[in-house]
Amino acid sequence: MSNKDEILEDVLDEFSNLAKIPRKSGHEKAVSDYLKKRLEGMGLSVVQDDVNNIIADMPASPGYESAPRTILQCHMDMVCVAEEGVSYDPLTDPIRLHRTDEILEAEGTSLGSDDGSGIAIIIHTLKSVKRHGSLRMIVTVDEEQGMTGAVHLDKKYLSDADFLINCDSENYDELTVGSAGSVNLDFEKEMKEQKPVCGSAYEIAVSGLKGGHSGEQIGSGRGNAIHTLAYTIRGLFDKGDTELASMHGGKARNAIPDASSAVIVTDIPENEIDKVLRDEERRFSDIYGDSDPCISIELKKVNMPEKVLDHNGAGSLLDLLSVLHTGVYAMSQNVSGLVETSANLGVVDVEDGHANIQFFPRSGIDAQVEEFTRYARAIARMSGFKADIGMISPGWKENKHSRLAGLMSDIFKQQNNKPMNVDIIHAGLECGWHFMKNPKLDMVSIGVTTKDIHSPNEKMVLSTVRPQAELIRETIERIAEL
Repeated sequence: MSNKDEILEDVLDEFSNLAKIPRKSGHEKAVSDYLKKRLEGMGLSVVQDDVNNIIADMPASPGYESAPRTILQCHMDMVCVAEEGVSYDPLTDPIRLHRTDEILEAEGTSLGSDDGSGIAIIIHTLKSVKRHGSLRMIVTVDEEQGMTGAVHLDKKYLSDADFLINCDSENYDELTVGSAGSVNLDFEKEMKEQKPVCGSAYEIAVSGLKGGHSGEQIGSGRGNAIHTLAYTIRGLFDKGDTELASMHGGKARNAIPDASSAVIVTDIPENEIDKVLRDEERRFSDIYGDSDPCISIELKKVNMPEKVLDHNGAGSLLDLLSVLHTGVYAMSQNVSGLVETSANLGVVDVEDGHANIQFFPRSGIDAQVEEFTRYARAIARMSGFKADIGMISPGWKENKHSRLAGLMSDIFKQQNNKPMNVDIIHAGLECGWHFMKNPKLDMVSIGVTTKDIHSPNEKMVLSTVRPQAELIRETIERIAEL
């Protein structure tokens, strides 16, 4: 086996060990314990803090004690989603891996390369690098939902370092130097219920949409299954006597929903219901057909529910879902092709009279995120919902004088015979929180190429693993000489 293969196999061995451990956001204790034991077994000094972040220190190799300290950083949680019909409990089930010559993917679920690949490559690096200053591995919890780990990370673990390499980006030939801020917005309401008075019960299911990451894919013209379902049910309400019993859609606030469903009770004849569904399919295709062409809205007769929402409550819910902005809000005036501000209607759950809606704005301008919180409060007052405003995660502003970005760009070009793209991204990264705690920290973000993250179609491109590992290793060795 060649050295190149040994690098890949070692990284994938580390990744497969992670895949056995469920690590849904907010449920990371098991994987945190595993990482603590794994890194201590490698001889590192490890701290597991009160939120289960892992901070592991490796002393400098002999002769390089005065070299700058470098942090290698990633997160341990993952977005857990499954294909429709796939049995999967993210709290107990491992990720089942499937490998070809070109890719690594999962069987029916998200893969967790975001950010299991970062963990695996960093561990490989700590095992293999020969010449280095002091190194620190920081692995945070809950990056995908609330950045709890980055928020609670003690700034002392950032204040004594010069460089930080975040390993949470999605293209091996891109060097990220800035990212968007965001805020979790939730709308909740206890809805009045009553016995159904209409005659027939049906399930309406929207499926076939592409979905995807609400930062990376938000500008690619993909539709939103929750929006589409709300428009469809509103069309039935306008058509004739219709009641809404329940509604579900989306899997995570930061994933564009690819499917949704609702149970309705109505007196509208089935052929006329079907016409409303087909009209909505045509409307969707007119708007999104070029980039999201496979929508399906299906009707199925079901048992009569015991209760439905009262008419006014159902109407206010559908109105709220219809007017919440989802998609691109504004493009950057400074960077061509960069989405500056967006929002994603990520999850809706309406069951037993309780409604919960998860809404997720992002922006490269922190003030624009703040503006969305005002929008949320206003729209909540108008609809009778309660708005729960989360903590704003700050954006990460580009350091135009970054020594690290220049160094890594040069190394990548030498190793791969092509330039590295230096980008600002619309996705969120923990670097914004790191910058707040140490504004002098020189940071970049990199990663293996991963396609369709936050979806069951997630794939890691295997040919990009070795270049990433070699880029990190040589960067650390060059820093040792500074």
